[in-house]
Amino acid sequence: MHNDNHFDYIIVGNGLAGLQLALAFIQDPILSKKTLALIDPVTKTKNDKTWSFWEIGYSEWDPVVEKSWQTASFKSPKKDLVLPLKPYQYKSIRAIDFYDFAKTKLAGYNNIRFIKDAVITLEEDTKVRVIGKNNSYTASHVFDSRLPEKYFKNIHKYTLVQQHFKGWVIETDVPVFNNNMFTMMDYRFQYQGSTSFMYVLPFSETKALIEYTFFTPDTVPEAVYDTALEHYITEHLQIKNYQVVETEQGNIPMTDFPFWKENTAKITKIGTAGGWVKASTGYSFKHVEKNVAKMIANIKTGNLPHSNLFKRKYKIYDKIFLHVLYTNNKKGVWIFEQFYAKNTIPTMFRFLDEQSTFSEDLKIMKSLYSLDFIRGFFKVLFR
Repeated sequence: MHNDNHFDYIIVGNGLAGLQLALAFIQDPILSKKTLALIDPVTKTKNDKTWSFWEIGYSEWDPVVEKSWQTASFKSPKKDLVLPLKPYQYKSIRAIDFYDFAKTKLAGYNNIRFIKDAVITLEEDTKVRVIGKNNSYTASHVFDSRLPEKYFKNIHKYTLVQQHFKGWVIETDVPVFNNNMFTMMDYRFQYQGSTSFMYVLPFSETKALIEYTFFTPDTVPEAVYDTALEHYITEHLQIKNYQVVETEQGNIPMTDFPFWKENTAKITKIGTAGGWVKASTGYSFKHVEKNVAKMIANIKTGNLPHSNLFKRKYKIYDKIFLHVLYTNNKKGVWIFEQFYAKNTIPTMFRFLDEQSTFSEDLKIMKSLYSLDFIRGFFKVLFR
């Protein structure tokens, strides 16, 4: 008897990782024939975030890229840098455009189902039983984007720097933005000596995302973001007449918590819950793409999906960086001044993409050489 609630694979969560993984399934001649369910309690119908990333040339995401740039700026009280990015481009995608793009592609496959339900728990035996609020489902393997319970119980044992932010997408009546260059970081507006900066993505001469971002152990009251954004727009950018058309707000955990230890033979954690967010920067889009490709290759060769997703050396680098930011948060501006002023764009981007050579790693480490990093190294070494 056919069971409509049994699938070869189930993906819990229709976010970035879940949808990228589903798209990778349908692009593979073998896996595209497998039955797949995507379970999420909400139907995403509005924009809730913006993803940005760098890459060389064209990619499958270009049809939904809102805007791309080949020049960036970095500003601090001591530095004012213009950064030519070629051969890279910095690209931004509105989340709602990505969601719609992915769902439209997936809708053409009869073996794929979208199920609106809230997953309560998973039970693993010869197969995985997915218990939802409305129904139960089974699969041979489940990809789970929910943060594990151990994260909430044990995060105090690990380093956690929170990337928290609030951004306004504003529109103006007259041209005010240079839409050929975006602001990677503007540290001239730090809050009480913290690692905090303005991030500006000009989509056109009259529209931009302006975001106030923190890399700090603790969050701040919401009024701090609003006051800073209003001051930056009216006093620094000298824009008196504007309209806020969208607001986005979030908190990305930058941590050395070992998410991958929660993987089992039949359950693989994905996205933030799998440790796919770059711990030292919070960037995720291209790391998700890379890990999805590795998982698809693993599945086809009979290995566990999560086999060999990470390179140990980068986890060590991230731990050192997090330790420094956590113990001496005001040092963040110096770190990024050194990083952008003393390294080439290709070296920096390969390092952040976890594709750098050992000689490039040494160049990065030399540029960040300080007593804090030496302490961080030994702290991580003997932890």
